[in-house]
Amino acid sequence: MKYYNSIIDTIGDTPLVKLNKVTKGIRGTVLAKVEYFNPGNSVKDRIAIRMIEDAEKAGTIQPGGTIIEGTSGNTGFGLALAAIAKGYKCIFTMADKQSKEKIDILRAVGADVVVCPTNVEPDDPRSYYSVAKRLNREIPNSIYPNQYDNLSNTAAHYDTTGPEIWRDTEGKITHFAAGVGTGGTICGTAKFLKEQNPNVVTIGIDTYGSVFKKYKETGIFDEREIYPYLTEGIGEDILPQNVDFSLIDHFVKVTDKDAAIMARRLSKEEGLFVGWSTGSAVHGALEWAREHLTDDDIMIILLPDHGTRYLAKIYNDTWMKDHGFLEAREFSTARDIVRSKNGKGALTTVDRDLKVGDAIRLLNQQSISQIPVTEANGEIVGSLTDSTILSKLIEDPAVKDLTVGEVMDKPFKFVGLDNTVDVLSSLIDRDNKALLVRDESQQVHIITQADLLAAITN
Repeated sequence: MKYYNSIIDTIGDTPLVKLNKVTKGIRGTVLAKVEYFNPGNSVKDRIAIRMIEDAEKAGTIQPGGTIIEGTSGNTGFGLALAAIAKGYKCIFTMADKQSKEKIDILRAVGADVVVCPTNVEPDDPRSYYSVAKRLNREIPNSIYPNQYDNLSNTAAHYDTTGPEIWRDTEGKITHFAAGVGTGGTICGTAKFLKEQNPNVVTIGIDTYGSVFKKYKETGIFDEREIYPYLTEGIGEDILPQNVDFSLIDHFVKVTDKDAAIMARRLSKEEGLFVGWSTGSAVHGALEWAREHLTDDDIMIILLPDHGTRYLAKIYNDTWMKDHGFLEAREFSTARDIVRSKNGKGALTTVDRDLKVGDAIRLLNQQSISQIPVTEANGEIVGSLTDSTILSKLIEDPAVKDLTVGEVMDKPFKFVGLDNTVDVLSSLIDRDNKALLVRDESQQVHIITQADLLAAITN
C-alpha cells in the first residue's frame, strides 16, 4: 500500500506548469512553480515544517507547547498543519488588512487568531510583530518561529524548492522570479540555483509602499517609501534577515490593481486559481521578461498560494469595482489627481524654524489649510494645519511666538501614485489631514480633502 503517515509528509514536489496565454508576445519559455499543490495551499508549508523541526532539534519547544507567529495567513496555516501532526497549540497574530478567509481558515484548523492594526510602526506594541513577541514572553513552553529572521526559512527553500526546480528543468533554468516578503523563498531558492549556475538571473517582485526596491538600488532604507498598500504577502516596512540582497539581481514593483487583475487573468486564461501576490509575481516577472528574455531562455515564476484566500476581495466583482480595479473612472487614482492639476501650484512648505505667526500669515496668503514642514535640507519632518494652530492659540496666545517645529504634528503620509480614491479617502482622518505623493520625477505633491471631493464628484 502507498500512503503518507501524516499530511505534512505531502509537502513539496510541486509541479511546473507552462504559461501559454498571459505570456503572449514574450520570447522564451515561462513556467509556473505552482505551490498551491502543497497541502496548506501555499509555499509557506515548506518553511513551517522546517522551522518547527529545527526548533525540536534545538530543544526550544517541548511536547504540548505553543507555536506563536505573526503571519499574513499562509505561514500560519502551514504551522497549524505541523502543529496538528505533532501535537502543539497555535496562536497567530495578523494585520487587519488580511482577508477574512485567511482568519477563518486558521480558526478552522484550531488556531487562536489575534487581529492587530495594520497602520502602526513595526515596533509599536499593537503591531502584529510586537504582539506575537509579547505572547511568546508571557506563555510558558512557547516558541516564536519569526519567519522574518529565522534562517530556517531560507534553508527550507535551499534544500527543497531550488533542487526541485533544477531537477525539473534539467538545469536549463535561466531566470527565477518570486515575490519578496520575508525573503526566504527567493533567497533560499536563488542561493541553490546560483550555486549550480551563477548566471541564473533572479527577479524579486516588490509592491508600492515597500522598502525593498529602493534599498537594493541605493542602499538607503527610506521610510518615505513606506505607506499602506492592499496586496497581501509581499513587501515589507522592515528588512528581514532572510532577505539577502546579493542574491536578488533585479526588483520590479507592481501596483495593487495590476496584481489583482493578473491574478484574475491567470484563473480565467490559464486555469490557475491563484492568490493576490501571485498576480504580483506574474505581472512583474512578465514586465521584466518582455524586455529581456530571448528565445532560448527559461523563466520560472513561483506562484505562492491559492485563490480561496481572496474570494471576498479580488475575486469579488463588487469589491474590485469599489476599489477602482475593474471600472475606470475619472480621477480614480492619486496619479489622476496629480495630473488634473496640470502642474499648477508647486508644493508649498514651511521651515520648522519659522515662527508660528509667520506660518499663519503664509497659510492665509496661500488660502490653504495644511502645509508640510521641512528642515533646512528640504526633508519633510512634520505638518501644520490651521485646526492645530487654532486649538493651541486658544489655549495660549503666546504660541504664535514659538517655532513651527515646537507645535507641528507628524508628517503627512506618503501614498503611491496608483492608490485609488477610496484607499486615499480611508487614510485621511482627524490625525492625518492630507496625503503626499511623489511622481515619476520625484516631485512631491499634496492631496487634500478638497482634492478627493473633486475627484469623486467630477
